[in-house]
Amino acid sequence: MYLQRRPRILRQSLAIRSLVAETHLTPNDFIVPLFIDEGQGQEFEIPSMPGYFRRSIDGTIKEVKELWGLGIRCVLLFVKSRDELKDNTGKEAWNPDGLMQKAIKAIKEAFPEMVIMTDVALDPYSSYGHDGIVENGEIVNDPTVEALVKMSLSHVEAGADWVAPSDMMDGRIGAIRQALEENNYTRTGIMAYSAKYASCFYGPFRDALDSAPGFGDKKTYQMDYANRLEAVKEARMDVEEGADIVMVKPALSYLDIIREVKNAVEVPVSAYNISGEYAMIKAAAKMGWINEEKAILETLTSMKRAGADLIATYFAKDAARLLNH
Repeated sequence: MYLQRRPRILRQSLAIRSLVAETHLTPNDFIVPLFIDEGQGQEFEIPSMPGYFRRSIDGTIKEVKELWGLGIRCVLLFVKSRDELKDNTGKEAWNPDGLMQKAIKAIKEAFPEMVIMTDVALDPYSSYGHDGIVENGEIVNDPTVEALVKMSLSHVEAGADWVAPSDMMDGRIGAIRQALEENNYTRTGIMAYSAKYASCFYGPFRDALDSAPGFGDKKTYQMDYANRLEAVKEARMDVEEGADIVMVKPALSYLDIIREVKNAVEVPVSAYNISGEYAMIKAAAKMGWINEEKAILETLTSMKRAGADLIATYFAKDAARLLNH
């Protein structure tokens, strides 16, 4: 008797495994979130995200230079707004001389080929810490969408290549796309946070930008983590409204959702490897419980395998170094 099939033949050496690998991870897959602060020469390590920093614009440009040298071609910008600039309208979000607008211009001037995406949501500018305008304790949809349109146009006028609405308001993708078309920004992309779940893993990010909600939670607009088909519906709606890329956020606990969305749409799918996922690996590695480098590549590859064409991750620089080694 003999075995007709011996699958282990394809696993017997690194060279063979590399030849037949189904999933390939490269620096081209990464979107790098960058946290930006006011001032000059400022750099603050985020306590709950060891090794990750919030920097002033000058330091951010140095970081972008290093990312470009590693083969990374896309950054996603977030800013920390000063408390005195926060209110319930979010009007600082479309200030032409605001921190986000200055950062976009500075990065574009230094690295014109770097793809700049910008976060579009009101929480960094809201006195309530919510992604939208608050009326009588409710986050109201349509007035928020109007504000998001102003914010998006302001970012594009400053030089952003893509806007990335992360707010989860209904109809905002269609409204932003219409405004871009009407203002002749026909080359601007929209990466929609289409399936953004109300997750417990966002905590470190909110530490980074001091943007935790001042009351309640975000469950009236972010998705229920028990739902799967709703994510497909949201992604399809965003594509119909004009999204060029759709996103699933978080990633590690939502690999099934990434695959469902990938199977349902014909645009690229991105996944956000979020701050809590980063913090878990960092904490376990610090304790000596896991190998950090191996965990980084395994988890990122799992997202790619699940169907993510692009991955926004705080591990991008580390992963690029490992892949380029």
